[in-house]
Amino acid sequence: MSWWQPWKKQHKQGFVLALGGGGSRGMAHLGVLEVLDAEGLRPDAIVGTSIGALFGAMYALHTDVQVVEEKISQFMASDAFRNLALPNMEHLSEDDISWLSRMEIAARQTVMMTRAVMDIALSDSEDLLKNVNMLLSDASFDDLSFPLYVTAVSFPLGECHLFSKGDLCRSVAASMAIPGVFKPIEVDGQRYVDGGVASELPAKEARMVCGSEQCVVAVNVGSRPSKSDEPKNVMGMLDWSAGIKGVYLRQYKKDFADVLVEPLVGFTSWDDFSHVEQEIECGRRAMLEQLPHLKALLYG
Repeated sequence: MSWWQPWKKQHKQGFVLALGGGGSRGMAHLGVLEVLDAEGLRPDAIVGTSIGALFGAMYALHTDVQVVEEKISQFMASDAFRNLALPNMEHLSEDDISWLSRMEIAARQTVMMTRAVMDIALSDSEDLLKNVNMLLSDASFDDLSFPLYVTAVSFPLGECHLFSKGDLCRSVAASMAIPGVFKPIEVDGQRYVDGGVASELPAKEARMVCGSEQCVVAVNVGSRPSKSDEPKNVMGMLDWSAGIKGVYLRQYKKDFADVLVEPLVGFTSWDDFSHVEQEIECGRRAMLEQLPHLKALLYG
């Protein structure tokens, strides 16, 4: 580190948990929460981005990770979840897809590409908001058991904002509104998009709300580049470019954490929810590895 960090000292009295964004990779957050729950280590506050905001809000509402996992499992088995899925442009080259399926996918891609040049998003954000309302039971910030801070980026100014009061469901949905996928979501008369645009790993924001007697535990579920995952089209290239920017931005944000938890989920695509238990297990293992460090900070 090139600057002095006065918060880096032992014997903390609590911690603020920063849950990063990453789509399906965020399932690892549930494994992290399982370990903390089992150890009786409850955060004093949570700062969440995107799926980290959703899971943070659900945990702050129920204070039981098993309840959160049950609700997520039920949602993923529902038509509402399946209706959120977008067709994958990479599928057109796979040999195991039938001719009829190829035609159907091609038709969907035509609709997608038409909308891509005529609109700013491929999907309606109302479906996203409806699902967040359902998962959070239309709760408010006042219903939560401990403070929650949600990141979102104002549109079009691009300023990172922290929500901690007001409309909880809209704030969380705004934090999850991936640019180009969902339209910006209005909160208190201002439009916002995914907090991950500016703060995929909200460790700095956690440090901002953290007291001197508290430490920051940050969970990084960001993507990692892979030689075997070379982009095959323009959409893939844009996704790759955003991913590389995210790697360097997260590197900066990591420095604000006292305890950094990094589940091995970085090679999973943000929209691949086919290995949920595997992602959760990665979260468990990563948190267990950092547990001695956290306990040393808390108990000396």
